[in-house]
Amino acid sequence: MSKARTFVQYWLPLLLWMALIFSASSDSGSFQRSSRIIAPFVHWLIPGLSEAGVHSIVVLVRKGAHVTEYAVLASLVWRLMARPSANPMRIWRWSDAIRTLLVVLLYAASDEFHQSFVPTREACIRDVLIDTLGGFLALILLWFVGRWRKRW
Repeated sequence: MSKARTFVQYWLPLLLWMALIFSASSDSGSFQRSSRIIAPFVHWLIPGLSEAGVHSIVVLVRKGAHVTEYAVLASLVWRLMARPSANPMRIWRWSDAIRTLLVVLLYAASDEFHQSFVPTREACIRDVLIDTLGGFLALILLWFVGRWRKRW
């Protein structure tokens, strides 16, 4: 496989996703901004819900977004690490999974560090753990899918 094709197929999606995560760490991804979108939708969906209930759902949606975006990141990193080179059959290697999780953890930590410089954002170790959980869940799913495909 040519270097250009490898870059476009494996590296470019990963780098674009990382840029998307980085841009979401700006002011536009802050709680105040995203709750302007989510809260009215929740009010429309569940009209009698208290403000505390709406706030809880907004927080849950935002944390779910963290898990999802880092699950995608882990999938893209794992895909890059497990790409076929000499062996066209992809196999599961725990070393790839551990390195993938380490990349996710480090990127989540750097994302929180970036947020510490944005006035409307806050850096939080809990978010690093939630992001890493998303990466872990994606890897578990990839492992199960790999085992299921192997059986069939």
